Amino acid sequence: MEMQQFYYDNKIVKKFVYATMTWGIVGFSVGLLLAFMFLFPNLTDGISWLSFGRLRPLHTNAVIFAFVGNAIFAGVYYSLQRLLKTRMASDFLSNFNFWGWQLIIIAAAITLPLGYTTSKEYAELEWPIDLAIAIVWVAFGANMIWTILKRRQRHLYVAVWFYLATFVTVAVLHIFNSLELPVSGLKSYSVYAGVQDALVQWWYGHNAVAFFLTTPFLGLMYYFVPKAANRPVYSYKLSIIHFWSLIFIYIWAGPHHLLYSALPDWAQNLGVAFSIMLIAPSWGGMINGLLTLRGAWDKVRTDPVLKFMVVGITGYGMATFEGPMLSLKNVNAIAHFTDWIIAHVHVGALAWNGFMTFGMVYWLVPKLFKTKLHSTALANTHFWIGTLGIIMYALPMYVAGFVQAFMWKQFNPDGTLTYGNFLETVQEIVPMYWMRAIGGSLYIVGALVMLYNIVKTVKNGATVTDELAEAAPLTKVPSYRTSGEGWHTWLERKPIKLTIYATIAILIGGLVQIVPTLLIDSNIPTISSVKPYSPLEIEGRDIYIREGCVSCHSQMIRPFRSEVERYGEYSKAGEYVYDHPFLWGSKRTGPDLLRVGGKYNDNWHLNHMYDPQSTSPGSIMPAYQWLIRNKLDKSATEDKMRAMVTLGSPYTEEEIANAQKSMDAQGTKIQENLYNDPDFAKTYEQDKQYAQENGLEFTEIKDREIVALIAYLQRLGTDIKVKENDNN
Repeated sequence: MEMQQFYYDNKIVKKFVYATMTWGIVGFSVGLLLAFMFLFPNLTDGISWLSFGRLRPLHTNAVIFAFVGNAIFAGVYYSLQRLLKTRMASDFLSNFNFWGWQLIIIAAAITLPLGYTTSKEYAELEWPIDLAIAIVWVAFGANMIWTILKRRQRHLYVAVWFYLATFVTVAVLHIFNSLELPVSGLKSYSVYAGVQDALVQWWYGHNAVAFFLTTPFLGLMYYFVPKAANRPVYSYKLSIIHFWSLIFIYIWAGPHHLLYSALPDWAQNLGVAFSIMLIAPSWGGMINGLLTLRGAWDKVRTDPVLKFMVVGITGYGMATFEGPMLSLKNVNAIAHFTDWIIAHVHVGALAWNGFMTFGMVYWLVPKLFKTKLHSTALANTHFWIGTLGIIMYALPMYVAGFVQAFMWKQFNPDGTLTYGNFLETVQEIVPMYWMRAIGGSLYIVGALVMLYNIVKTVKNGATVTDELAEAAPLTKVPSYRTSGEGWHTWLERKPIKLTIYATIAILIGGLVQIVPTLLIDSNIPTISSVKPYSPLEIEGRDIYIREGCVSCHSQMIRPFRSEVERYGEYSKAGEYVYDHPFLWGSKRTGPDLLRVGGKYNDNWHLNHMYDPQSTSPGSIMPAYQWLIRNKLDKSATEDKMRAMVTLGSPYTEEEIANAQKSMDAQGTKIQENLYNDPDFAKTYEQDKQYAQENGLEFTEIKDREIVALIAYLQRLGTDIKVKENDNN
């Protein structure tokens, strides 16, 4: 048979490898800065775009989509061509994928610190960037499928199954979770409200972990571990069971993020059941990866590539055992909202994604540049520094999580909370935050060692050229199953059918969970006393979203004695029907705010935002002094109200027409309340006089951002009668 010659496209792989290393350092650096902000709350004092609430989503997006995303593309573009014995179908689409993805990352790096965010975890980017993500992702998928169709290898290897499942599932998740109604160029509201929004978001959020941080890396594991070890995959049958059971079960597990919340019990219980089942396919994949190394353990001891991959796969096994365990209601009652979850997430991110990426890069770069790694000793040094960094990061966070949970739930013999002041729990775990910062520092030092090693390797290597290869053309075979051909073997040469079946497998769980919640009204009982937000409260809520307050404060009181005693009546689904988006939060660095309305006077809120430590000694909350200075932009309020009407809020045309008057009246009332503080009144009059004497524009306090935020905070929880509560 005549052999055909062709060239693998190595240049696109090189670009994604460079981007992976660059964005990795950026993402880790922002994370380290955030870790030190827990120790020095006013580290970036007065700089709005460097505040914790704005940088936190930048860190998660940089690590997930910039570092891990570029690593996925690098690994897929390298392995796919070799598994299919063909060049990528379109150089244009490959480069469109690369440059489009980098522009999206840059757009995120600009907009998130400026406060343009949807607040939805791992989906914070606003609607124009969401559209760009969809376009670039489809270009990637089209190029991949086109390449598969022109392949010279008849059967699709297991890695390719995972790549296809990743493409279709991420597309479905992104599109449905990002359905939003634009208000302006960089402002939108989720089309879902409250409980429905929470379910869709965590269907997305959990499965973004599943199908962006897990399935593509399993595909990379199935390719790079056998290559690095020079061993075949341990079990073909296990890989089949692993693949189909994983993609079918994973999609159901999202509701375990919402246990004991206002989500209907049936949806919570479905999430728990399928989360427990996830242990089997997840550990099946881990076992398949580790047993592929049987007979190669001597090489593992000396080869840094395999060291990274072994710890990476082990981290995957640990995280995928812990995830189902955390979905058990009795365990979730302890862990949720605590730093235990931070530890859990980072074991997966730092070990599984980080170490697998490092191992892949150490293996790839010498191949791409036709040379040897500059220094095996430096790579081993990176491994040990990074491993120590993970341990020093994760263990203190586990301890911090347990300490938080048990302090929150502790009662005195007389039935009162032992630690009624939330800040007592914060101060107790500050030493753990120091250890986390040290662990994170070690991890980034290891990454910098890798960067140096790779740069030296590239300089020592040959100029990158496309790699010459040859393979026989694909011969036609019957579309039906041949005699003795297994069902899955037949499916492996039918990529379109395989993709369709995978799509059906991931859609079933989503449809069963989400459609009833969206369409059956009885799932979200209404409460007649719950009314839409006033125009000023809408603006205040948007400021709350802009500043990332949801990163540290929940608005979801679970039906536990400790939480009801501390915060007030537990949350009801009907309280959130006008919340676009929902703001339940996933971490309590500060107390829950659902019932904060009326708990403190307006002056307390102003002083708290200006200098948190003045009202709450020992607080690690940063100051938000720009809110006191900034003039409130009221130009889009009517457009926001009309958008809310489209989404179901019952504003009348008269209410919309009188929005400015309403805001002025509510703002004036808050301004009068603020004047009750003699110190504030004196300072305010001095500022006013200074502005007049120097010909500067002076903005009445009622027209500043702080007043809108106070209006929103004072509204929270006041629509229903709640038990009076004096605990912080």
